[in-house]
Amino acid sequence: MPPTARRADPARIRPALSAQWQALRSYLAGLGPSRLAARSSLPAWTVNELIAHIADGIAAVTERLDRPAPARAEVTIADWARGCEPKAPDLAEFARDLAATVDPRELLDREVAAAEAALDRVEDAQRIVWSTAGGFRLGDYLTTRVVEAVVHGDDLDRDLPHDRAALGICVRALADVLATTVPGSSVEVRIPPFAAVQCVPGPRHTRGTPPGVVELDPLTWVRLATGRMRWADAVSDGRLRASGERTDLSHFLPILA
Repeated sequence: MPPTARRADPARIRPALSAQWQALRSYLAGLGPSRLAARSSLPAWTVNELIAHIADGIAAVTERLDRPAPARAEVTIADWARGCEPKAPDLAEFARDLAATVDPRELLDREVAAAEAALDRVEDAQRIVWSTAGGFRLGDYLTTRVVEAVVHGDDLDRDLPHDRAALGICVRALADVLATTVPGSSVEVRIPPFAAVQCVPGPRHTRGTPPGVVELDPLTWVRLATGRMRWADAVSDGRLRASGERTDLSHFLPILA
């Protein structure tokens, strides 16, 4: 049976999301025109286009909170992760068009302000949020916004100073998606200091450590989980340590693309 996903608490996630948005804004304020026009770490995306995409994702917060709340939650974070890849080409095209018509940094500032105001108006922290796939618990939806803010912040600059709480929320969410997608207890994935989950079908163990253990740092996990890094590269440069059976998780990754 797949593990039960932890319930996301909007009161804990909101400050981390706001702090990560501010980290992005602070970083972008220091970029000059040549850097904005340069390619980002994502193939075929400029920095300006990536900023426009981030701003568009933040605008969705305001749009969804302004819609009437659905009657029930139907979408999980794992569902959201599975649904991202098919939408990627259309989102990329929209971001390019958007970046060509507006100043992406000014757009980002406006959308952050609007989203913060929309979140301030929320009276029921347990409300359900509209999405194209069905109702989404507010805490789960805000978690996906944290994941996007951290992942795309890393796309902008591998040395961007992420908000620590936001990084932890992102790491735990992606680890939970792995455990939900590949349920089992033969491998323990450790991402100190934020998360440890068990996954992968195999021999059951009744106590102690599973027969396989994978350990890696938070940003390496984020990059592997989202296809920004290859498993073999993480192993070869010492960022990932794996011992025991069934610990090559490369065929289960990425879980978010």
